Amino acid sequence: MAVRPIRVFGDPVLKSASAPIGEIDDGVRALVRDLVDTVELPGRAGVAAPQIGVGLRAFSYNIDGDIGYVLNPVLVEVSGEPEAIGEGCLSVPGLWHDTVRYPRAKVVGIDLDGNEIVLEGEGLLAQALQHETDHLDGTLYLDRLTKERRRVAMREIRESDWF
Repeated sequence: MAVRPIRVFGDPVLKSASAPIGEIDDGVRALVRDLVDTVELPGRAGVAAPQIGVGLRAFSYNIDGDIGYVLNPVLVEVSGEPEAIGEGCLSVPGLWHDTVRYPRAKVVGIDLDGNEIVLEGEGLLAQALQHETDHLDGTLYLDRLTKERRRVAMREIRESDWF
């Protein structure tokens, strides 16, 4: 369908919890096509529906060329010792900060046919699963930074050309 513009920090949709998807209709199918088209661009690991202005529980992912989506995802498991890892966000362009994430994660949701999807993995996939489900709960990675790191990030945002 279309590559949709990314909403940036300050847009209220990014701080609002997303609604579960009920009926899978043409609107939801179009949303999935837009999410997949939008995540296919180089340098993108995931795009959550709120990032394209839609307050529904859905995200797409692009990890090592494996592109897909999940509807109504729930982060059901994280494991391993949490560690600070470099993280950025399309909705906070140009910033990169260490964020504490678990090294392994598992998300359960559904596809467009209502079939269960289970996504689980380590490394970048685990980070993306945590990051994208955070978006659906109205949480930005900035919210997970230490107080000092968040202060630095907020200064960087105020000084950015996009804010």
